[in-house]
Amino acid sequence: MSRKKLILFLMLISTTFTSGCWDKTELNEMAIVSAVGLDRNKEGKLVGTFQIINPSNVAGALQGGGGTNPPISIYRATGDNVLELDSITSTKISRDMYFAHANLIVIGEELAKEEGLNDIFDAFERSPEFRATTRIVIARGVKARDIVEALTAIDKVSAEKVIKTIETTEKIQGGNISINLQETIKNLISTGKEPIISGFTVKGNTGKEDKMENTMSSDIKANPNAAGIGVFKDGKLIDWLDGNKAIGSMWVLDRIVSTHLNIDREGKKDAVTYQVIRQKTNVSVKMENGKPKVFIKVRAEGDIREVNVPLNLTDTYVLIDIEKKLAKKLKKEMEDAVVRAQKNKADIFGFGEIMHENHPKEWKKIEKNWDDVSFPELEVDVQTETFIRRTGLRNKPYISNLKKNDQ
Repeated sequence: MSRKKLILFLMLISTTFTSGCWDKTELNEMAIVSAVGLDRNKEGKLVGTFQIINPSNVAGALQGGGGTNPPISIYRATGDNVLELDSITSTKISRDMYFAHANLIVIGEELAKEEGLNDIFDAFERSPEFRATTRIVIARGVKARDIVEALTAIDKVSAEKVIKTIETTEKIQGGNISINLQETIKNLISTGKEPIISGFTVKGNTGKEDKMENTMSSDIKANPNAAGIGVFKDGKLIDWLDGNKAIGSMWVLDRIVSTHLNIDREGKKDAVTYQVIRQKTNVSVKMENGKPKVFIKVRAEGDIREVNVPLNLTDTYVLIDIEKKLAKKLKKEMEDAVVRAQKNKADIFGFGEIMHENHPKEWKKIEKNWDDVSFPELEVDVQTETFIRRTGLRNKPYISNLKKNDQ
């Protein structure tokens, strides 16, 4: 037998041992879950809200067809644990629940405060379908079901709306944090860092968020909005960070991509706006007199984006003075964020982890009482530098000419 014929014969024989797709599931047999919401009802039962994608309706909407059918369907179940919720929901739907595309978990605020996260995430982490990169948010001031049920105009699947809003807010403002299941669990089990999770709420005419007419008007009546950062300790929600407290915390965590700093000038509040375009935060822990001390150094670069008082931005001394005031403002924001965390006795910055890495022997002595004793008394030294790289298309604001004309 020739070599070519032998190879062909072996190839034919090998096909008899090749298995097919024995466990395949057709697309039309699956219910694709995009988000899961968890609340606790008055009877103490766990309430699950499952957001299912309607593929044909989503496709029609994306092609500009509009239509009156919602792009998602909502199924609810009540039970004692997450797995039971899945089992009960399967009795209400004609397809297999498929969680591989579930990219959002929404936890109700009451559930996060009273019971915490420790007993919730095991089922999600253990599931072979559920992804570790699934994002987590806390429903603030509303039920988790209100977020999951919401219909949105631009992003047809509201789970995508929530995720993109958190990502955009973190990137542009720094007032929220995009965190996933894996990161949250890692922080939950760490003795040197507590989790923080972004909040989300519904603003406007609540009760209309799950109606199709909410998406058929240019004026959205009920709109899901990012709402601060939730602080956890021992797995339970204990505080909310808003505004400068949230942004200051993100500075310490080195999670700022871009944000604004405003300073007063010429007797006018927030007269100069500075946009950060790049920054780097370095955190170190040193032992001084037998006690740990944290050193935080920040270097920020940015542009002047708005000036509401007459200033000569070609004057080097003016720019240096603005830089000093910006650095002082940034320093205060960060120090206020640290003080708030120490008051909560929750090390959301991971100072304990840094201590563990650099001073393992000393860490063993204080590990057990880190959050309640050592962290609240920790001395933190914040040093900031800000640099102005550009002043925009104008050196002098046109207000300067207006003032001259008035005279």
